[in-house]
Amino acid sequence: MFEKVLVANRGEIAVRVMRACEELGIGTVAIYSEADKDAGHVRYADEAYNVGPARAAESYLDQEAIIEAAIRADADAIHPGYGFLAENAEFAARVEATEDITWVGPSSESMEQLGEKTKARSVMEAADVPIVPGTTEPVTDPEEIHEFGEEHGYPVAIKAEGGGGGRGIKIVNEPDEAEEQLESAKREGEAYFSNDSVYLERFLDNARHIEIQILADKHSNVRHLGERDCSLQRRRQKLIEEGPSPALTDDLREQISEAARRGAATADYYNAGTFEFIVEDTNRNDDGLLGEDTDYYFLEVNTRIQVEHTVTEQLTDIDIVKWQIRIAAGEELTVAQDDIQLEGHAMEFRINAENAANDFAPATGGTLDVYDPPGGIGVRVDDAQRQDDALVTDYDSMIAKLITFGEDRTECIARGKRALADYDIQGFPTIIPFHRLMLTDETFLEGRHNTKYLDEGLDPERIDAAQERWGPEIVNTENGDDEDVVEREFTVEVNGKRFEVNLEERGAPPLPTNGSNQHNPRPSSSSSGGTKRGGSSGNSSGSVTTEGEQITAEMQGTILSVNVDEGDEVDAGDVLCVLEAMKMENDIVASHSGTVVEIPIQESQSVDMGDPLIVID
Repeated sequence: MFEKVLVANRGEIAVRVMRACEELGIGTVAIYSEADKDAGHVRYADEAYNVGPARAAESYLDQEAIIEAAIRADADAIHPGYGFLAENAEFAARVEATEDITWVGPSSESMEQLGEKTKARSVMEAADVPIVPGTTEPVTDPEEIHEFGEEHGYPVAIKAEGGGGGRGIKIVNEPDEAEEQLESAKREGEAYFSNDSVYLERFLDNARHIEIQILADKHSNVRHLGERDCSLQRRRQKLIEEGPSPALTDDLREQISEAARRGAATADYYNAGTFEFIVEDTNRNDDGLLGEDTDYYFLEVNTRIQVEHTVTEQLTDIDIVKWQIRIAAGEELTVAQDDIQLEGHAMEFRINAENAANDFAPATGGTLDVYDPPGGIGVRVDDAQRQDDALVTDYDSMIAKLITFGEDRTECIARGKRALADYDIQGFPTIIPFHRLMLTDETFLEGRHNTKYLDEGLDPERIDAAQERWGPEIVNTENGDDEDVVEREFTVEVNGKRFEVNLEERGAPPLPTNGSNQHNPRPSSSSSGGTKRGGSSGNSSGSVTTEGEQITAEMQGTILSVNVDEGDEVDAGDVLCVLEAMKMENDIVASHSGTVVEIPIQESQSVDMGDPLIVID
């Protein structure tokens, strides 16, 4: 078994992996960016190393810096978590090629074969697994989309080869949209996965999203751990996941599960992975369920642990992360397929720092003035934050996961209602009010929702009412009373390795620190401190030098493209630039006609809310 594992990730998943390591008697190493120097995963680890600035491309995606940190820490394995480099076959190969360090995941060859969607489709065809009609070669020309649409009909889905988590997917509803959506999908693929290759699929308009958890070892043992239903999505971003699916008969779930196991075996896959399927929700039986004659299609393989792996762990009592580590160390699975049974019902609620009543806009800053997670029987919380922590807005908006478990779906939902009501987060909005609404929603309670329900079937006014009823009051506590005794925590780095120094101030004014490193005063009984920051990575745009109307950033994000040049004439509604924020592309448009007189930004630059983007005269 390994002696020390570096977790190449952040937030709750980094802590989740470290907890598994701790139970196995393995030391842990964290990496962190400048924005995360006070983060929970850094506090939890045995040791931590700074790998770069806030911008992910210069820190959490810096392969060389991460491997160098592992070597310096004398780690003998790297676990990637999910997101960032978790499905990057090149990074896996670099780790595999590094002496005395083991990659905790599938082989780089399997990741390349199954991680790129067109190759995965070919493998599934060979394994006799149904696939959605689509292309098996990358698409580069809008005319290819036109031809595909004429043959299979619209809408057409354009998908990034390396995509996942709803990113790199664009829907073409009519031929005129093909060129714009193709460029957008390629741009997202390059930005998120360093791969602008895309392919096409027939877009299934009325479907459920079902995924099968796989565990396989290096001794040709392949097991499936049942299914999860991830149909409650907004813009292809999952919000609530559950298992077993409330829509499938036992016969259909067994068909899909065996198809996934067959596909994994054909691909010589090992470690944890998720095989995702689309199930057509068209012909339900007299019990309101989808039976064995229902059409289902392979969607993709996620060659990593999933956000919603917790659902399967609750149903099977199998620690998937521990088995990832054991398999990487060469151990053989000790459980037979027939011994794996799904008991009860589980749901996972993603606790995102977003305002559901404001089109799920991510919070742009704030501090956890109150953080009081729920407990009790049948309740699990995976998180990394603690009270007084600052919200880091440079990355994903998910701050925690709430998982509830019951003897059946009814009890699971009842525990979900209780736990969500008990979950007290103050300082910025979260989607807890939205989750509480869904547990009263008739369509969801009956299990009749599909992947388009939130985007097309749910009345937005109900979300507004839920936010008003259950949302927190945002109170500014910036100028609180001075404390007689204040403990301050300082970070010292020696050769890039993090050390913490604690200092008590008694009856003295706060010690000055410089810029973004200033900590808020906190009582000496507090276990952690937060840094006040608005999410800037230090690369935000500067002041403008010309007169005119400034088009400013409505949220913190990264400039993906600049569509105009100085001197261009623009009309109201023209797209000036594209801003990526919290996995979403946002078109920044001209509010009126005029001439572009200044562009104080450039592609790949990070900007803060309120920063000037374009000046129009």
